Amino acid sequence: MVMNSSVTEFILFGLTQDAGKQKLIFAVFLMFYLATLLGNFLIVVTIKKSRTLGSPMYFFLFYLSFADACFSTTTAPRLIVDALSQKKTISYNECMTQVFAAHFFGCMEIFVLILMAFDRYVAICKPLRYTTIMSRQVCRVLVILSWVGSCIHSSAQLFLVLRLPFCGPNVIDHYFCDLQPLLKLACMDTYAINLLVVSNSGAICMVSFIILLISYIVILYSLRNHSAEGRRKALSTCTSHFIVVVLFFGPCIFIYTRPATTFPTDNMVAVFYTIGTPLLNPLIYTLRNVEVKNAMKKLWCS
Repeated sequence: MVMNSSVTEFILFGLTQDAGKQKLIFAVFLMFYLATLLGNFLIVVTIKKSRTLGSPMYFFLFYLSFADACFSTTTAPRLIVDALSQKKTISYNECMTQVFAAHFFGCMEIFVLILMAFDRYVAICKPLRYTTIMSRQVCRVLVILSWVGSCIHSSAQLFLVLRLPFCGPNVIDHYFCDLQPLLKLACMDTYAINLLVVSNSGAICMVSFIILLISYIVILYSLRNHSAEGRRKALSTCTSHFIVVVLFFGPCIFIYTRPATTFPTDNMVAVFYTIGTPLLNPLIYTLRNVEVKNAMKKLWCS
C-alpha cells in the first residue's frame, strides 16, 4: 500500500509523554472503552431481541450503537495499549487502515443521526403517512445508502492521504492517524489537499449539522398543534437526539472546518468525539427512554 513514501512506520506521540499520566490514561480509557462496548452492546442486543422496539427509530438506534462501538474501537485500543508501551509505533499500512476506518464509522454515525432526525420529522409532522413513508424496506434502503455514502467519503480521504509523500520526520502529534496530523508530516505543499479535506470532511460536518438543526426547528414549530402529552413525549425524544448531535458535531466542526493549523487542545477535542460521544450515547438513549429501559429489564429478567 505504501505510495510516494520512504517512511514505513509512524510514531504516535499520544496524549502525553509523562509516565505517571500514561498509567492514569491506561486505567481511565480502558474503563471508558469497556463501558462503551458494554453500553452499545446492550442496546444492540435489546433492540434485536425485543418485540416492543420494532419501530424505525429503534431500527436506526441499532445502527447508531453499532457505529459507536466500531468508531471507538478504531482509536481507543491503540491509545490504551500505547499508554503502557515503550514503542508507540504504527506501520504505514495500519495507519492508512485507521484513517479509513475512523472516517467510515464517523461518517456512518453522521448519516444515521440524520436518518433518526428524518424519522422524528415524519412521525411528528406527517403522522398519518408515517407507516407508509418509514416502512421497513425504506429504512433498510436508507441504511444501505448510509453505508455506501460512508464508504465513498472514507475512500476519498484515504485517496488524499495516499498521495502524500513522507520522507521524515515520522512522529504524529496525535494518539491516532488522522488527516490533519499527517498533513503536517508530508514533505510537500499540502495547501490544496487541505482544502479538499476541509471541503470533504468539513462540508459533511457543517451541512449535516445545519440540516439537523433545521429539522429540529421544524419539528419544534410543528409541536405547537399537538396535545400537552404529545409535546412532552416528542420533546423528550428530540432532546435526546439533539444532545447527541451537539456532543458529536461540536468537536468535529472544530477539527475539520479550519485550515491546516493545530492547537494544543486538538487531541482532547478528538478524545471527546472519538471516545467520549460513543460512551455517552448509550447513557443518553437509555436514561431518557422509558421504552428502552423497560425492554432491557424484560430481557434481563428472561
